[in-house]
Amino acid sequence: MTEDWTAVAHAINQRVSELGMRQRELAERSHVSQAIVRELQHNTVERRRSARTLEALSLALGWHAEHLSAVLDRRTPPAAGEPLSSKDDVPSRLTAIEQHLRQITEKLDELNSRLPAETGRGSGQGG
Repeated sequence: MTEDWTAVAHAINQRVSELGMRQRELAERSHVSQAIVRELQHNTVERRRSARTLEALSLALGWHAEHLSAVLDRRTPPAAGEPLSSKDDVPSRLTAIEQHLRQITEKLDELNSRLPAETGRGSGQGG
């Protein structure tokens, strides 16, 4: 079976457009270099990529961890709630968990940055 990197590029570009996301943001969210994201989006360098790279990009795009791997292999991508395939090993599962934790941390940081600075208010200290 041949790999379909053109389909991967199309899937990434379509999803980035749907989400209104920029290339740099995708790179930051996925912790994949912007150069690799660019290569994948433009399908300029067809070479074997780490399963972790495709997994990180899939998760950053809000998809199932195996979405882009399925697209690459010309399979129907799994739905977001489906369990990981049995071929998944512990390191891959840990990578997925780490990615989810990064996304949660980023969201919490974003929410915290929006809160007004609490400088001594509500601390019960009067003056």
